[in-house]
Amino acid sequence: MLPCVAMGEPVTFAVDRMLGRLARWLRILGHDVAYGPQLSGRALAACARREGRLLVTRDTRLVRDPDVPPHVFITSDRFREQLAELARVVPLGAGFLGRCLDCNRPLERVAKESIAGRVPPFVYATQEVFHRCPRCGRLYWAATHRARMLSELQTMGLGEAAAAAEEAHG
Repeated sequence: MLPCVAMGEPVTFAVDRMLGRLARWLRILGHDVAYGPQLSGRALAACARREGRLLVTRDTRLVRDPDVPPHVFITSDRFREQLAELARVVPLGAGFLGRCLDCNRPLERVAKESIAGRVPPFVYATQEVFHRCPRCGRLYWAATHRARMLSELQTMGLGEAAAAAEEAHG
């Protein structure tokens, strides 16, 4: 059972704790993902229902519940296949690297001068654009990992989603 996905509205997810790597890659793609060790079973379903999120799970007991909210049951135990399974069902790519990978908050662009001394000197000298998580303070900048992530998404057949999200949210 899946929710209707409004045109242009990115899907938000509630991902069970068995799918940590998938949750991280959904955040890389820019999706709002509720995920954590406390989210499994009924707590996960309650979160999805309360916040209007698409539940993503591998828990067979949970999906047998007749009151389970809109969900996708993931069959694979490999994250690349999990991402492909999900991409076949819902559109992915809401803003490539636009969220904190740890606490899920949308990142804010910050002035380069404001982070002096908080990043390695080489990074400060070679990068112009920096983003910060407003909750945990983690700093982000475009480095070689960005190209590797885009390449990985391309390999998985999700390069278009990442490229579109990157172009839209820069």
